[in-house]
Amino acid sequence: MHFRHRLLALRDAELALRAELAQSGETDGGYHPRLRRLHEANARELELIVDDDGWPIADVDGDDISGADGAEAAWLVAMHAVSRPSFMRRCLGLLKAAANRGEVPPRQAALLEDRIRILEGRPQRFGTQLDWIGGVLSPLPIEAPGQVDARRAAVGLSPLAETVATARAAAQSDGAPPPEEWEAGSRALTVLAREVGWRE
Repeated sequence: MHFRHRLLALRDAELALRAELAQSGETDGGYHPRLRRLHEANARELELIVDDDGWPIADVDGDDISGADGAEAAWLVAMHAVSRPSFMRRCLGLLKAAANRGEVPPRQAALLEDRIRILEGRPQRFGTQLDWIGGVLSPLPIEAPGQVDARRAAVGLSPLAETVATARAAAQSDGAPPPEEWEAGSRALTVLAREVGWRE
């Protein structure tokens, strides 16, 4: 069965809501209740797809299951399923298996693993999760930081310093969220992590 249109509809619903909240000035860096409800609804829809047919992949023997954009949309839904710890961990296992089979880009599993580790209050492995630390946009704590670039290269990510420099340049651009919004978002994520059981 083909899921591309369902997956893209989930992605487009989030893009539309984010644009609406930005237009109305309702984005303050926290986790807006409407955005949380949408993320939870999207996670439920992805869970139905996964229950029926496993992790959405782009192509198997010429049969386009969800398309590359649909598979990417599924990964984004998983990245935002922060109020569903057990489902998010399940997605990571499925993504890792799909990446090992060459069915999805390995960077997707790496980013989801880092997101989960930060939610759990543990150091990340690939340095993909950034925040404002002492007024400077920097990676959150990294496990065995001396090996991070080797781990990144193995999953197709550029060197950490390159990525951080790009992120810092983007943060200086017009329209980029100010550090205060990042910090508010981090606080909201910490509160959520405790609320839904990621950590004590």
